[in-house]
Amino acid sequence: MTPQASFMILAVIDPQREAQLRQLLASMNHAPGRADPNNALIPFEQFDTLHFARLLIVDDKTIDDIRVYGLTPSTYPLYLTFLGDIDGDRDTFLEKLARFAPTGLRSIFSCCEGFTSGTDLVTWMKQHSCSSAAEYQNWPGRTVRRAREEAALHEALEGYIKSNASAFTGVPPREIHAELRRFISKQTSSGQLMLSVEDPTPPDWSISNSLHKVGVPLLFLIASPILLPIGLIGLVRLRGLEKTDPELCPRVDLAYSNDLARLEDHDVANQFTAMGSLKPGTVRLWTAILVLLVIDWFARHIFTRGRLGRVRTIHFARWVFLDGKKRVVFLSNYDGSLESYMDDFINKVGFGLNLVFSNGVGYPRTKFLIKEGCSDERKFKEYLRRHQLPTQVWYYAYPGLTAVDLEKNGLIRQGLESPSLSDQEASEWVALL
Repeated sequence: MTPQASFMILAVIDPQREAQLRQLLASMNHAPGRADPNNALIPFEQFDTLHFARLLIVDDKTIDDIRVYGLTPSTYPLYLTFLGDIDGDRDTFLEKLARFAPTGLRSIFSCCEGFTSGTDLVTWMKQHSCSSAAEYQNWPGRTVRRAREEAALHEALEGYIKSNASAFTGVPPREIHAELRRFISKQTSSGQLMLSVEDPTPPDWSISNSLHKVGVPLLFLIASPILLPIGLIGLVRLRGLEKTDPELCPRVDLAYSNDLARLEDHDVANQFTAMGSLKPGTVRLWTAILVLLVIDWFARHIFTRGRLGRVRTIHFARWVFLDGKKRVVFLSNYDGSLESYMDDFINKVGFGLNLVFSNGVGYPRTKFLIKEGCSDERKFKEYLRRHQLPTQVWYYAYPGLTAVDLEKNGLIRQGLESPSLSDQEASEWVALL
């Protein structure tokens, strides 16, 4: 299989060129926030290993919230971030970006501090790359190519069945399966349909992944004599903080909410970006670090087949610390509306929401880190919307397809490639169509 990776380039915007940058980003869209796949600056469609991409201006509207702890807000610059989810190696992709879109990238990055006409693009992008504290991939190994080919396969099968509906009426599922196998065999032999063979898994990735799977729990086990007492002390201290933590969940400014809404629900999938400051203190910082470490391990080794817990609507997601771990940004690509997205999490993995977001300033008060919090639906939704940022440019490689669609298309292909199915298996496979 081809493993997935991500990149995130973060750079300080030159204040004198912010307006120019906003104009450049707007020129990449065919509608507000929605990228033209073949725009002149970064023609995303030409990068056949790119699942999702976005460019956004990181402008935190909640910086002053830290005042509730009696602290003076820090002064942060405006950042430009360019991020994406890709097949294969990050550095290889950045080099390809520099080869195929040098003029557009230079135009965009010239609005950032420290970038000049003589700057080496690849070196600069690597130097300004941010690593994630935790990442989630819906289905590791499912490439852009595979997603598109399997969608075309499903479409071809449905078209053939519809045009020959009478011939399939009353036919046993196993015979339908055999006939469709013959049809697809002809389609692939003639070149009308492509079903590529998976590339072998890179050995270095397999070794690294295995070491991570075993190594992280092993380190926790070895350190447990130290971690357990520290953890108990930390839990007691945390509970004390929870009882007095201020909540900041006012009604979201309607104009701001409407501006965000204009960028949403134009396809089956949406983008989401939210950021805020971590609650002050060592306990909260280390709680956030450890929680994200655990989430990253589970996302990498357990939740690898289309589900984050019981949630099936997320394609890719990541959590990134910023500004010396004073702030955190969460970015995801998901299916459905924001309302359904939030409901999905509240109802299915509410404790997970609390684990992560309760370390942010103003989050609805929790109990022992996992209880309450988002169970107050009104407060949680106002909190999240208030911390959400607009995305100036967003690209999606397979519009019209949800994560569930992609999983179903994969099952269709898997069943089709099986030379023989039992009656039960054939019935279940035909039902997918």
